[in-house]
Amino acid sequence: MPIIILILSTLGGLIWFWVRSNPRDALNVASDTVTTIRNAPRRLAFRRQTNVHPVESIDDPEVAVGTMAMAFIGLDDLPSKDQYDHLHLLLRSKLRCSEEDAKELQVYGRWVIQQCGGEVEAFDRVARRLKKLNGTDYLSVAQDIFGELAKDGLTERQQEAISDLMRILPA
Repeated sequence: MPIIILILSTLGGLIWFWVRSNPRDALNVASDTVTTIRNAPRRLAFRRQTNVHPVESIDDPEVAVGTMAMAFIGLDDLPSKDQYDHLHLLLRSKLRCSEEDAKELQVYGRWVIQQCGGEVEAFDRVARRLKKLNGTDYLSVAQDIFGELAKDGLTERQQEAISDLMRILPA
């Protein structure tokens, strides 16, 4: 325990020193982060409606696929930074979106997962929403993304999610 406290206090001291030596840079980083998080739902044309779950407000199949991909990597215990970066590249290539749009899809996906109460619930709800949006055209794109994310093998939760997806959206 003392080692953890030492590491955290050292990390806090380093951050404090960095902020004190580069206040403008630190403020810009913090401002950019807050702006990205705040504007992601707006840029994706998200409209919060009363008495409607946020998943039901998704009107774009690409947003649904991006959210499902975020939930899919979250099913693999604790995703690493490399997995998030790989997902970012996959979203850009498979959905043919810009870097900024892919980043916002990831931020929005995390938010929807939090609103659903977890990855399993989010994956199932968004898959059902994708079916309502006639997103069967995007099923192959989603399968490509999931296949690339699970090159090392699927966890049990990911296998269940894929089977649920096939049950909800038959090919």
